[in-house]
Amino acid sequence: MRPVILDARRLRAHQTVAETALWDQLRGRRLGPKFRRQHPFDCYVLDFYCHELGLVIEIDGDTHAGDDSARRDIVRTRVLERHGLRVIRFTNQEVLREMPRVIERISLAIQKPR
Repeated sequence: MRPVILDARRLRAHQTVAETALWDQLRGRRLGPKFRRQHPFDCYVLDFYCHELGLVIEIDGDTHAGDDSARRDIVRTRVLERHGLRVIRFTNQEVLREMPRVIERISLAIQKPR
């Protein structure tokens, strides 16, 4: 089995508090389209992915705060965009403290054509 798939399974079993909170809002087509969590794609594991819309939602925790992590996130986003995907990012703090605004941004992204 590919390492990315094993990583995805492990990450699904050990979600962060922010990932769990957002998953509660996305699961079961609560916003309309179907989202998958910790979805393997290329050499990455996407936090949340909607295949129908080509939409990726990434939640950046404290480990994303450093310069190296920020550069890796930029590269990751560019790779995903080259595959025709749209990427929106939130911090853990945004998800935990500003959920209505997070849901509003996701809803707007859902309404935009691919």
